[in-house]
Amino acid sequence: QVQLVESGGGLVQVGGSLRLSCAASGRTFSAYGMGWFRQAPGKERELVASISKSGASTYYSDSAKGRFTISRDNAKATVYLQMNSLKPEDTAVYYCAATRRDITVLTTPDYWGQGTQVTVSS
Repeated sequence: QVQLVESGGGLVQVGGSLRLSCAASGRTFSAYGMGWFRQAPGKERELVASISKSGASTYYSDSAKGRFTISRDNAKATVYLQMNSLKPEDTAVYYCAATRRDITVLTTPDYWGQGTQVTVSS
């Protein structure tokens, strides 16, 4: 089992940047494919980006392409989501997720973090 703790959310103006971090504990971090989901009020939770166990493969949703970057540091047991050029529609609770499967596209996580709020103000 792995425990996931997100940090780095907050309030930012349109066009600004934030970097989310997700620290994992409990098992060997490199054994998990990782991803970031988000859920806006009244909307379903959606996959934003995901990364394979080694970090060699990544996936981005259409809304994230060109603006967000997912990365991982297996030595620090941490996955990151760098978010640039933020828009009001990026406002959501962002969740870190993990799977034991080696994936590029994380569709069915085995573990979830508690979430961190990102609010983009205009």
